Amino acid sequence: MTWTVPTPTPAPEGPMTGPDRPLLEEMLAHHRVTLLNICAGLTAEQLASRPIPSTSITLLGLVRHMAKVERIWFRKRLAHQDIEHLHNFEARDDTDFKVIDPADAERAVAELLNEQREAEKAAKALDFDVTFDSHGEDMSLRMLYIHMIQEYARHNGHADLIREAIDGVTSR
Repeated sequence: MTWTVPTPTPAPEGPMTGPDRPLLEEMLAHHRVTLLNICAGLTAEQLASRPIPSTSITLLGLVRHMAKVERIWFRKRLAHQDIEHLHNFEARDDTDFKVIDPADAERAVAELLNEQREAEKAAKALDFDVTFDSHGEDMSLRMLYIHMIQEYARHNGHADLIREAIDGVTSR
C-alpha cells in the first residue's frame, strides 16, 4: 500500500476575545494543522514534486523547513536545549528546501509533528513575557508566537498554490 500524508485532527476552535495567550496558541495550532491538512492525502512523490515551474518550493520542502523552524525557535532558542539542528542549518544553504527525496517524506511529516509537540512542551509553563536571545536582542515568547504564526501563514499560502497545481484541490 502506498503511504499518503494522514489527515490531521482539526485544531479546536479557540476564543475570539480575551487574553493574548489563548488567542495566539489557537492561531498557531490552526496554522500548524493547516499545513498538514494541505498535504493530507498526497503520496511521497506528490509531496516531493515541483508542479510550479517558476519555483523550486515543494510541499516536502515546506514540511522540512517548518520542522527546522519549530526546533530552532522553541527548542534551541527558547528552551536552550542542546540538540542538533535539522537539515544542515549551519550551512545556511536551504538544504531543507533543496534536498528533496520522496523516500524522506514519511519521516519528514513525523518529524514535523514531533517538533510541533516538543515546541508546545517547551513553551507550556513559560510566561508570555519571558524573553530569550534572538540574534543579540531580547524576544518575548509572545513575539515568538506572532513570528511563528506569520511564518506558517506565509508558507501555507505557498502550500495552497502548490497543492492546487498538483491535483486541483483547494480550500484545505
